[in-house]
Amino acid sequence: MVRRYRRMWTDWQAPCLQSLVDLVQTQSKATLVEWCLGYAEQHLAPIYGQAFPGDERPLHALQGARAWLRGEVKLPAVKGIILQEAHAAAREAEGHPAAQGAARAIAQCASSIHAARHCLGLALYGALALAYQRLGPEAPWEELERAAAEECGRMEAALRAMAVADEPHPARIDWRC
Repeated sequence: MVRRYRRMWTDWQAPCLQSLVDLVQTQSKATLVEWCLGYAEQHLAPIYGQAFPGDERPLHALQGARAWLRGEVKLPAVKGIILQEAHAAAREAEGHPAAQGAARAIAQCASSIHAARHCLGLALYGALALAYQRLGPEAPWEELERAAAEECGRMEAALRAMAVADEPHPARIDWRC
């Protein structure tokens, strides 16, 4: 029997998540995409790669999103990679909560090129993936939540470091999913 792990950190009332959402709403889509892609490349791709060496599907989604940012490809081509590769990798990583969360977060980060609100998937999936990686999947939920909140704080700090003060064109984000 495969044990089922929580896939997403969903403490919407967590002060760090609320603070991150407030900051996200002040930034342009381009800034948000750069932030979440960079964080995913640096912190999450290695988790997936460690669990599944040689499986580069999540990396393809990140590379496709970067190519879109540079104007080299159109959105439909990248959406196909995100859906057929990154999300598929996440589905197939059942039983590996850190790697599965990393793949889900990567897919959401890459999806932010389509809708900026997807950047929040970095915190919701990625923070928990990093907590699983650090503490292990058998850690008590309260400890995992605390570790996810700490990671969310680091994510916010990374966005704050590249945030544009008084951004004239903040992304219009419809949080109703």
